[in-house]
Amino acid sequence: MVDDGEERMQRVIGKGTWLDKVAHTLVEREKRLARDLSLIRVESGLGASGIPHIGSLGDAVRAYGVKLALENLGYRAELVAYSDDMDGLRKVPYGLPEWLKEYIAMPVCNIPDPFSCHSSYAMHMSSMLMDALDRLSIRYRFQSGYEAYKQGLLNKEIDVLLRNAKVIGEKIAELVGQEKFRQALPYFPICSNCKRIYLANAYEYVEDEHKVLYECKGSIIGREHVQGCGYKGEADVFKAEGKLSWKVEFAARWSALSIRFEAYGKDIMDSVKVNDWVADNILNYAHPLHVRYEMFLDKSGRKISKSAGNVFTPQVWLRYGTAQSLMLLLFKRIAGTRHVGVEDIPRLEDEYDRLEDTYFNMKIDDTSSLSPATTDTMKLIKQRGIYEYINHNRIPIRAREHVPYMLLAQLASVAIEGKEVEYVANRLRTYGMIKSSSEISEQLRERIVKARLYALEVLQQSKAEEVNVEARTIALNEQQRKAIEDLIQVIGSNDDAKVIQSSIFDTARKHGIEPKDFFKLLYMLLIGTDYGPRLGPYIIDVGRESIIDMLKRYINTN
Repeated sequence: MVDDGEERMQRVIGKGTWLDKVAHTLVEREKRLARDLSLIRVESGLGASGIPHIGSLGDAVRAYGVKLALENLGYRAELVAYSDDMDGLRKVPYGLPEWLKEYIAMPVCNIPDPFSCHSSYAMHMSSMLMDALDRLSIRYRFQSGYEAYKQGLLNKEIDVLLRNAKVIGEKIAELVGQEKFRQALPYFPICSNCKRIYLANAYEYVEDEHKVLYECKGSIIGREHVQGCGYKGEADVFKAEGKLSWKVEFAARWSALSIRFEAYGKDIMDSVKVNDWVADNILNYAHPLHVRYEMFLDKSGRKISKSAGNVFTPQVWLRYGTAQSLMLLLFKRIAGTRHVGVEDIPRLEDEYDRLEDTYFNMKIDDTSSLSPATTDTMKLIKQRGIYEYINHNRIPIRAREHVPYMLLAQLASVAIEGKEVEYVANRLRTYGMIKSSSEISEQLRERIVKARLYALEVLQQSKAEEVNVEARTIALNEQQRKAIEDLIQVIGSNDDAKVIQSSIFDTARKHGIEPKDFFKLLYMLLIGTDYGPRLGPYIIDVGRESIIDMLKRYINTN
């Protein structure tokens, strides 16, 4: 039995993160399977039927993280971004034109782009996710599902699956209780008459001609029944005239592309269960290693949905936040449900700064793979690893300037438009937060511009909803509340920065609060961190009325 005083030891794998654990497990599994390790492919599906959101991006970014961890272990790896662009349109996503209803149940690769900037609806949606990946500097290989079918990449798998359709249908019913594939083939032809998918029932496979016979009977699409046109025909399964059902298509992709890892959300757990069995038992391809993740929810607890109108896109995040903060959101952990909204951006920006400070200040001897480490050391090693993966294993020479995001937002919001960078930089020099003799970095310049947009487009337009989440989560005791009420009176009656600065000390002592603790509280209330500039000059720069309004919100919620 381990003594209470004995330090608990852990084994360090790679960089010590959950990504390294997955990569190590993957490699050991592949070795047991005796598969070729000269190139390890990981996959992420790109949904092409609706507007991509943070959760959609998370699937790809986490797969990329596993790729980085594999490379750190010395293996060559590749991320395949597979677009299911033959998926049928089930409903019109919120905010898109109503004329799209005419295309319900048509493959999204055959639907015009409602924004008229891409070759199809599918390419527009896929390009939004690819744009986010590009802006995060993530390397990947794009694979169009339509092109995969057209080029015959899945032909071998399609033939084997359709030849074994009966046993597959029985197993689907056994595993997940779905009866339809006992009668229908796990293949959806595109009706050559009405051009829709999912409505035609494929009932026979002509093996020597690689064709399915079908009748366009209709089906439930979304939550409504869509009537088929009644046409009877045949589809060549080797000519992209249809697609496999989700219950078997993942398995076909894994086998054809030699995929070794794919994460999945719990909403497709049944499909993954079936596909694993199909890969193992029908295609004789050991299914990939999986990690199951929880879904992203909005702040009200609703699932982020392409059709419900609560989509939080990567582009919105990157309008106000940096690539590093978005990568931190997606890399820091995979377990548990995540509630995410635009109000999380300031917190993640500051958290990344703390992570970078930790990285450049930590004193840890280089730790070799699988060496033992104490619990405290392990925590630091994980933080170092996450930081390095966020930076794609290309580490900056030094830390950038760290300034609380909300401070940047507040200062930039009162600056003259077009002069906000110069104004904020001058104020930060006055506060002593950046060196007076040096030029500001491009990273700080970028954050100032983004923070200004956040202040003008998020904070100012949503004051009634109290977008600053800290206003709802910091509880004041009676002593603190009365001290802040007194300070509000001082701020309201004085426009001298020095008087306000000294009054903060006086107010703290008057109410029996340590001045350093009172300053930390004010920093948390005003800019969301426990440090910041000299408060007297800051209050004058941001505006006394604005500061009073912010403080009163906390008084009114406590």
